[in-house]
Amino acid sequence: MAGPRTFTFLGTGTSVGVPMVGCDCEVCRSTNPRNQRFRCSVLIGTPQGNILIDTPPELRLQLLRENVKAVHAVLFTHYHADHLFGLDDVRPLCRYLGGPMPIYCTGEVEDKIREAFSYVFDRDAEFLPAGFIPRLVIRSISEEPFTVLGERIVPIPLLHARFNVLGFRIGDVAYCTDVNRIPDRSWPLLQGLRVLVIDGLRQRPHPGHFSVGEALEVIARVKPEKAYLTHMGHDLEHEATNRALPQGVELAYDGLNFNF
Repeated sequence: MAGPRTFTFLGTGTSVGVPMVGCDCEVCRSTNPRNQRFRCSVLIGTPQGNILIDTPPELRLQLLRENVKAVHAVLFTHYHADHLFGLDDVRPLCRYLGGPMPIYCTGEVEDKIREAFSYVFDRDAEFLPAGFIPRLVIRSISEEPFTVLGERIVPIPLLHARFNVLGFRIGDVAYCTDVNRIPDRSWPLLQGLRVLVIDGLRQRPHPGHFSVGEALEVIARVKPEKAYLTHMGHDLEHEATNRALPQGVELAYDGLNFNF
């Protein structure tokens, strides 16, 4: 390992965020900043640069809050709007990068990017002045490990109802958002973890996400040294939920970071 790496939770909320529009529940009215959750994204800081996982709608606000000046590559877990629709916010990052932003995603995600952001790929796009559109270079990935900024990235196939999702493992840390079932072939990829970040939407079951109880079952099987729940809805009050979790398991919150 060339040097220390950092893991920062840019957002830890479910697809509608917390607070949710139109809701007056206790969590949505909470003044505790740990109950205020942007849509999910994380930033991996490495000796060679920053790797962003997903581009949620609040990406600009997340990067400003964490004073992130540069991103050198973007990985996508899947194509749902809460993980993709902030992609245009990489425009100024491309300028600082001095070239197109490398985008690592499956062919399925690439198709949705080309559909949702078709203006980026128009024939005349290359003639537009710098900063008009995000400059992207898409690098296709599969379930095979690949390297970004000198880091070996291991994709972890996951199921999110009927949708395909990739978790990512870097060293002894795995990030598995938007999942309600782990395929048999993926369990070996979760062995020997120091930190597991896992979907834990709410206490009640959900057809596309692990509940807190289901996430705890995964954690008990994987046995990481530390586990964080993410992609949380407004059912989970931060302090009360944390008090009920077993030792070594916590709710993540926006801005939380650790070294690995």
